[in-house]
Amino acid sequence: MTTSHTCTVAEYLALRLEQLGITHLFGVPGDHLGPFLSTLHEKTTVRWVGTPTEGGAGQAADGYARVKSTDAQIALGEQGIGAVAVTYSVGAFNLLNAIGGGFAEYVPLIAINAAPSYEQWLNQKAIGLLTSHMSQRPESNLEVYRQVTVDAQAISNPGLAPTQIDSAITACLSHRRPVYLEVMDDVWRAQCPAPQGRLTRRERPVTAKNERMLDQAVTACMELVRHHGNPILWAGEEIDRFRLSDEFEKLVRETRIPFCTTIGAKSVVSEYTPGFSGVYNGKASSPEVAEVFNNAGCRIGLGTWATSKNLGGARSIGDDWAVAAHDGVHVGASYFPDVQLARFIPALRERLVAEFGSGAFEADYFTRAHDEGLDVPGSTAAYLDSQTGGPYPQNVTYDSLFRHLNAFLEAQTSESRGERTNPFTVVCDAAFALIGSMNLRMAERASYVAQNSWLSIGYSVGAATGVALGRRQTDKRPLVFVGDGSFQETCQEMSTHVRHGLRPVVFVLDNEGFYGIEQMLVQPCYYQEGTPASDGADFYNELHPWRYEKLAEVFGSAKHPMNGVSVRTHDELATLLQRIAEPTDTINQGPIVVRVRLGRHDYPRALKYKIAENCPPPGGVPGEGAAR
Repeated sequence: MTTSHTCTVAEYLALRLEQLGITHLFGVPGDHLGPFLSTLHEKTTVRWVGTPTEGGAGQAADGYARVKSTDAQIALGEQGIGAVAVTYSVGAFNLLNAIGGGFAEYVPLIAINAAPSYEQWLNQKAIGLLTSHMSQRPESNLEVYRQVTVDAQAISNPGLAPTQIDSAITACLSHRRPVYLEVMDDVWRAQCPAPQGRLTRRERPVTAKNERMLDQAVTACMELVRHHGNPILWAGEEIDRFRLSDEFEKLVRETRIPFCTTIGAKSVVSEYTPGFSGVYNGKASSPEVAEVFNNAGCRIGLGTWATSKNLGGARSIGDDWAVAAHDGVHVGASYFPDVQLARFIPALRERLVAEFGSGAFEADYFTRAHDEGLDVPGSTAAYLDSQTGGPYPQNVTYDSLFRHLNAFLEAQTSESRGERTNPFTVVCDAAFALIGSMNLRMAERASYVAQNSWLSIGYSVGAATGVALGRRQTDKRPLVFVGDGSFQETCQEMSTHVRHGLRPVVFVLDNEGFYGIEQMLVQPCYYQEGTPASDGADFYNELHPWRYEKLAEVFGSAKHPMNGVSVRTHDELATLLQRIAEPTDTINQGPIVVRVRLGRHDYPRALKYKIAENCPPPGGVPGEGAAR
C-alpha cells in the first residue's frame, strides 16, 4: 500500500490487485493499456503475462482463479480472483466469451478494458471522429459486459475512480462472479485519493425469516430421509465455488452417507474419502454409478447445478430428491427460498447426527445393489478399481486411455500424515474428453478443473496457463485433456507455456480429425456398431488433420524446449508415462504435447445411452430405438 495521500488511477488499481493476492495479470496489450502496465510493473509485484489471444488470456485468468480459491490459498491472504486486461473493442469483444464462461460458472474475474481518452470521446460526439477501435456507440463495450458481469463501470472521472474500482471489486468478492472496469486512456495518469484499508466480501445479513426458512428446509429434508431412507449425497459446483469443501467433508465423515459428485465438483474432497461412489452425470454416468445412485432411497444434492450435461439427458428430479443450490432448497415439490448453502450444510449435518447418531448411514450401496440383483460390481472398492488399470487393448481407446491414466495418477500419489498428494492438476476440455475424464480418481482436493456448464471448446489449453502459474509454488503440473477440434481453436496458447517455462502435459485426443461429440449429439447412430454410415453423414464435422506433435518444433527452441509425442498403442503410452514420471528425463524440461491417435468411431462408454435411445438395432425397424 502507498503511504501517500494521493496516487494515480493506474497505481490505485494496480495496488488493489496486489492487495487481493493476485500475482499474475493476463492479457493482450494495446496503446490504451500501456500506462497501466508500466505502473503495474514499477509499483507492484504483480507480473504481466502476455498471451497470443484475448480469449486465451481470459481462460488463463479463469483457471488461475479456480486453483487460487482453495482454503489454503485464502489462508495466505489471497482472495482467489483472476484478472485480465485488454484494449478497447477489438480486444474486449474477443475476451467476452471467457468472461461469459466465468459468469455462468461463478468464477471471480476482474476484466480491465483500456478505452480511448475522454478527449477522443468528446471529438467523436462533436464531429464524429472515430479513432482507436471506437464504434459509433460509445457505450457498446459497457453494455455488452453488463450482460456477463455483476458490476460494470466506465471510468472517465479520476475523482470517482476509487469508488468505482472498489465497488466493482467488492461485488466480485461478494458474488464470486466477474466484474468489468473500463478505464479511459487519459484517466490512468490522473491523480486520485490513495487506497484506504482492504476490500472484503460483504455477506448478506441473516434475518429471523432466514432462520425460520432454514429450519423449515432442514426439517423437510429430514422428513425425506425418514420416509425414504438410504440417502446418497450429490456434491455440486457450489461446494467448490463457495469454499464449502470442509463443511461437506465434515457432513460425510460424521454421517457416513455415501456420496457422488457432478463432473464440475470433482475433487471438492479427496476421492479417496470413505463413501465416495463415483461421478453421477445422469444418463451419461458410468452405468454402474447410475444404477447405484438411482437405487438409493433418496438423493440430496448440495450445490449442484442442473444442466443438460451433468444430468446427461435426465430432465427432472422426483419427490425423493432434495437439492440445495442457487440460494434456495427444493425438497420434492416444496421450495424454500433464500437459504444459504453455507448455513444449510452444517444445519443438516447437526440434525442428522442428533436424530440418527454419528455414522448411522454408513453403507456400501454397490454391495446392496449387487445383492438386489443389479448389474454392478460387488462393492464400491471393486467399482473404483475397475476404472483403473488393465487389461488394455492393443490400441488406445477413450475409456482405456483414462483407465491407464488413472493407474498413472495412482502411482504418482503419495501419502503423508493421512493426506494424499499428487504432482498433477487435471485440466479437462469439453466433449468426449470431459466425459472420458470423469472417472479419473483424484486423490487431492481441488485437483480437477473443467468448464462443466459453459463448455467453451479449447478452454483447457488457455486455462492450463493460469493453473500452472497459480500452482507454481507447489510445483503442480497441469495434465490437460483436449479434443483435436478444441485444440485447433486455442493451440497457440501453448506458446505462453513455453515462454514462461511452464510444463503442462497436453493430451490431444485425435479421433482422425473429427468433431466426435457433435456427431454424437446430432446423429448418434453413426457410432452404432454394425450400422454403416451413410455417405456424407459427417461432412460438417470434418477437421483438417494436423500432426499435433510437430507443434513442439514450432513453439519450442533450444533455449525454451518443448516436446511432442504421438501414441497409438498402450505400449507407447506406457513408455511416455514412464518418462514423464522421471523428473530428470529431458522430456520434462518444458511443455509436452501428446497426440493420442484414436479410432474415428470410438467414443466414451458413458454415452452409449444416446445410441440405445435413438437408434434401432442393426437390421431393425427405424424408430424402434427411440421408442424403447
